[in-house]
Amino acid sequence: MKSRFDNKVMVVTGAAQGIGRRVAERAAVEGARLVLVDLADHVHELVAELSRQDIQAIAVQADLETWNGAETAMTQAIERFGRIDILVNNVGGTIWAQPYEHYSPEQIQKEIQRSLFPTLWCCRAVLPHMVEQQGGAIVNVSSVATRGLMRVPYGAAKGGVNAMTVNLAFEYAEQGIRVNATAPGGTEAPPRLTPRNTEAQGDREQQWYKTLVDQTRSSSLMHRYGTLDEQAGAILFLASDDASYITGTILPVAGGDLG
Repeated sequence: MKSRFDNKVMVVTGAAQGIGRRVAERAAVEGARLVLVDLADHVHELVAELSRQDIQAIAVQADLETWNGAETAMTQAIERFGRIDILVNNVGGTIWAQPYEHYSPEQIQKEIQRSLFPTLWCCRAVLPHMVEQQGGAIVNVSSVATRGLMRVPYGAAKGGVNAMTVNLAFEYAEQGIRVNATAPGGTEAPPRLTPRNTEAQGDREQQWYKTLVDQTRSSSLMHRYGTLDEQAGAILFLASDDASYITGTILPVAGGDLG
C-alpha cells in the first residue's frame, strides 16, 4: 500500500469511535504519527491498541467545545511531535431529531455548540502552527444534512462548517495551507460507546427519527447508508498530497446526495 502519510503528524478529533477511529486506523497503516483527541476515555484504548502495532500515537482527552480544550490538544501535539501536518476535525453529530418547533432554546444551543464550535476552535488553535511551518492540510467533517428533515440546528451548524472551510481556504492558500471538507451522508457504524442523546425515546421521537432515516436513504441515489471505510477514504484523500491542488472544496460522500 502506498504510504501517503509517512512521517506526517495527523491530529484526529472525535477519534474514539466511528468515522474518527476508522480514519486513525487507516492513517496509521499509511505511516502517520497520530494525536487522537476525544472527550471520552475510550481514546486511550485505541492508542494502546495502535501502540502494540509499533505505531506512534498519543491520546489527548479534551472538551473541544471549549477554546481551552482545543488549544490544549494542539499544544500537546506540538510538544510531542514538533509540528502538525494534518488536522481532521471530526467532532459533531445530531443530538435530537425532531421538527424545529419542538426544539427548546437549550437544545438549539447544544446542537450548535456540539457541531460547529469544535471545528471553529480547533482551526483557530492549529493555524498559528501551520502558518509558522508554511504548510498543512485541514479536513473538516461536515454533513449533507444542510438539506434535510428533522435537524435544523444541526444543519445550521454544518452550514457554518462549510462556510468557514471555504473562507479559510481563501485566507490561507498563500501560506501553503489547504482547507477542505467532506459532507457525509448516513453512515453505518457500530453502536456508539458514548451516546449523544441519553433521553428515553417515545413513539413520537422514534417516528421522527424514522422520518430522518427514510429521507436520508431516499435522498441518496444509491438508496443506502455508507460505510466507515467509504467516509474515511474520502477524508484521507483530501488530507493527502494526492489532493495537493484541491482547496476550498466541500466533497459530498453520500451516494449522490449533494446536500
